[in-house]
Amino acid sequence: MIKIVHLTKRFGETIAVSELNLEIPRGELFCFIGPNGAGKTTTIKLLTGLLKPTSGEIFIGGYNIQTDHLKVKSLIGYIPDRPFLYEKLTGEEFLSFIAGLYGIKQADEKIGELLGLFGLSDYKERLIANYSHGMRQRLVFSAVLLHQPEVIIIDEPLVGLDPASSRLVKNLLKKEATKGKTIFLSTHTLSVAEEIASRIGVIHQGRLIALGGLEDLRKKAHRSGKLEEVFLQLTQD
Repeated sequence: MIKIVHLTKRFGETIAVSELNLEIPRGELFCFIGPNGAGKTTTIKLLTGLLKPTSGEIFIGGYNIQTDHLKVKSLIGYIPDRPFLYEKLTGEEFLSFIAGLYGIKQADEKIGELLGLFGLSDYKERLIANYSHGMRQRLVFSAVLLHQPEVIIIDEPLVGLDPASSRLVKNLLKKEATKGKTIFLSTHTLSVAEEIASRIGVIHQGRLIALGGLEDLRKKAHRSGKLEEVFLQLTQD
């Protein structure tokens, strides 16, 4: 569902992403991990069309993001690490606005379901300006799921969520993957990647240095134990 071919992004003399090749099929929950500045967020911005590559290509659902960007954007849902919300709208109004953008008709029932799922029903008429950070994160998840995207791209999904909400989101992502959705998730929380990922990619200094399940990464690092230990071995200079 996602195919990345020789993807490179330069900022002046700095190479943020270098010759990245990666394929992520339907139904895979893929976690992308790496140190700060490794190229994770740059890769996500390239996947969502927020940045243009210096070279290389990205295909989502068989469509080239550069030449078929409108079609690609209809297939994806994106949750950044710092989402923007219209604070003068209520939670319910914001979801109705998103439904309008995607041309979703008779969306009231789906909006009600999502508000209930994320524990926001009692706050649907409250202005977003008065939402806590965790409530905002849950509202963004609701908005992304509203148009039922085929590909869900998330940068740091659990920032600001309490343990119950974190568990809800992890279970939800696993459920969406079993439905055939493709999920690309970047996180610094290695325990999350270890718990939910079908496969893990490790990026370091702009290059993909390891790819596979946890056991594959252990073999490459020549280390046993938890993902944290394996990750530190793989990324040490």
